[in-house]
Amino acid sequence: MSEQLVNQPVLPKQTAAFVGDLFNAYQTRKPLVEADYTGLVEDEQTAYEVQRELTAKKNEHVGGYKVSLTSKQTQDMFDSDSPLYGAQVASRFVQSPANLHLSTQLMAPLAEVEMLFTAKERLSSRDSLTDLFHKTKVAAAVEVPDSRFSNWFPSLSKYMVMADAAVGGYVVYGTEMDTDQLFENVDDLANVYCELFHDDQKLKDGASSKVLGNPLNSLKWLVDKLEAQGMPLLAGQRVSSGTFLLPETLTNGNWKATFDKGLGAVFVNVTD
Repeated sequence: MSEQLVNQPVLPKQTAAFVGDLFNAYQTRKPLVEADYTGLVEDEQTAYEVQRELTAKKNEHVGGYKVSLTSKQTQDMFDSDSPLYGAQVASRFVQSPANLHLSTQLMAPLAEVEMLFTAKERLSSRDSLTDLFHKTKVAAAVEVPDSRFSNWFPSLSKYMVMADAAVGGYVVYGTEMDTDQLFENVDDLANVYCELFHDDQKLKDGASSKVLGNPLNSLKWLVDKLEAQGMPLLAGQRVSSGTFLLPETLTNGNWKATFDKGLGAVFVNVTD
């Protein structure tokens, strides 16, 4: 269990029961219905407290985080004016090429294309974008959002998204390289282009500028947010920084995301 998950407030009885239901859904893959929990999670503080308790129940090292709602389009979909984050346990970060199984690992998954950062040292709110550029590794990634709620996309409330670890599923990542070796400067990270394929058919393309103008802005937002909550981003932790494009439903078959600027490709084979 992460050293970050300590000294958390004691949740009210009903809210604590909700955490138990979320964890049961995480284990059994039997979805919850949001309407059954109306009124329990209606503010950011409660949502993140639920998320931390849920993460603690997983009894596994926090391997990193995912940042969601990093474009105006996705923020509007969830009635939000800012990003949100979800803690991800280490086993949910998987090296490409990866095999995922719908019947045993997932519930209602989507596919997103993202840039992943890995902290080479502990990061701080004092770090500028240039500092983060030098203190991280970068990789191409396919993030697989998945929720413990039925019919969740795009109808789940933003506070339930927060509570449910930002609907974290898996993050499949490619070759990690020093950010400052792959790119010449901070601005270059805003000009990465990607294409998403399913069974060799192109579905969509997107650009890194969709992620708060530059994925490093997303990483900076997360570092500042975590520090404000007393949880620094630690060396070795990974961050899936936000999608370049609106998600596709993850179905059986071979998925591929290709990136320019030397980031390479990510491969995910999905079966029942």
